[in-house]
Amino acid sequence: MGLRTDFLWGSATASYQCEGAWNVDGKAPSMWDDYLHKHHLENGDIASDHYHHYKEDIRMMSEGGQNSYRLSLSWPRIIKNKEGDINQKGIQFYREVLQTCKEYHIEPFVTLYHWDLPQYWECTGGWLNEEVCHAFAHYAKVCFDAFGDLVNYWVTFNEPKWFTTSGYLIGNYPPGHQNTQEMICAAYHVMYASSLGVKVFKEGKYTGQIGIVHSFGPVDGIDNSFQTKIAMRFADNYANNWILDTAAKGKIPFDLLCVLSQNYDLSFIKDEQLETIKNNTVQFLGLNYYSRVLVKPYTQGDTVLVVNNTGKSNKGKSKVIIKGWFEQIMDNPDAIYTEWDTEIYPQGLEKGLLEVYKRYHLPIYITENGIGVREKITDEMLEDDYRISFMNDHINSIMNAVDKGVDVRGYYAWSSFDLYSWKNGVEKRYGLVGINFDDALKRIPKKSYYWYKKIIANNGNSIERKGWNL
Repeated sequence: MGLRTDFLWGSATASYQCEGAWNVDGKAPSMWDDYLHKHHLENGDIASDHYHHYKEDIRMMSEGGQNSYRLSLSWPRIIKNKEGDINQKGIQFYREVLQTCKEYHIEPFVTLYHWDLPQYWECTGGWLNEEVCHAFAHYAKVCFDAFGDLVNYWVTFNEPKWFTTSGYLIGNYPPGHQNTQEMICAAYHVMYASSLGVKVFKEGKYTGQIGIVHSFGPVDGIDNSFQTKIAMRFADNYANNWILDTAAKGKIPFDLLCVLSQNYDLSFIKDEQLETIKNNTVQFLGLNYYSRVLVKPYTQGDTVLVVNNTGKSNKGKSKVIIKGWFEQIMDNPDAIYTEWDTEIYPQGLEKGLLEVYKRYHLPIYITENGIGVREKITDEMLEDDYRISFMNDHINSIMNAVDKGVDVRGYYAWSSFDLYSWKNGVEKRYGLVGINFDDALKRIPKKSYYWYKKIIANNGNSIERKGWNL
């Protein structure tokens, strides 16, 4: 069958991770600025300095054959304060970025929120505060009005699962809390805010389409037993369904709500908000795929959530146990893991695409896919054959799914160039283009950049094809 002739081939970044210029031209502080400065952690104050290098970076995307760029806008760069006043310099910057994309015939794929909540809203409780949902709707409208003539693809939120779970349950991201009640409340408010953004978009009759991006972890079980299937349902609700069902079907999984209501206060959920969620579903799904979720039935002990943010020194220490629900297997002897405990499992993408398309029947974009590795960037081209192998096998999985009828319309490598990887700093590199952070932020394309250009040129026909035993 092959990929669509209008398939979007691109790469992706996020505002806080790449822009730098954290206090330039009227930008307000984000929650990440405050959190990282306060805890004296490596930060994105400069990052890849995309703010001053965007023309070079977009030109390199074009020279690499890419026809789309997935970027995010910074809420605190655009909206000055809680009152909703607009920073015109922020608007001007993003219009210049988007116009540069158009000059190079690159289709912008724009995310409104990639984790950088303005600190002035975090001070009011962040996503625990319902008022922030309506502030997001205002911010969304400002962006639709300011950039609607330049953007055809909009995303409300990037990976609600990760910033709510890490911020309110695990505690390794800002605001750094470990409170299940808070996580549930924050997660609900984010999905309500997403529906408000969709509502503004549809009521405003803006051109293009609007969707959501999810950190997709298709769930597998260790066997086909009844108990394992129950664990898989719990894991699917935890990892996927509360985002995808809510955004695509307009319904929060009812079995999830029933279980949560036994131990937690759900009085913040209001009938009129559920009606808004129901009536404002997304038009496409973006899936960020890095690995599957392999689970077994819960055995004993309290909930444990440990994330490896340092790599090799903590390899093998990641742990996910949700009390009474499931345990995630992260030490499978037959699997290959990165230094950050991410299993390399490309066949999971094909299986997951088949499941998601069968369930939702919406167009799908693979909005992130890549591998993080410690790399030393010099003036010589980096021979990153491991990245080429990783991308080949995952694009192959996409093509297998397309051959079976799944409507996949784009693929975005994470990331366009090396950038700040949250609490991993700049050691964890994903870029097609290397950045020498010790030498004037020089941009040096890696071998994968040139390989990807060839793949794009023949619309994936030179991918080494293989079948998986799903």
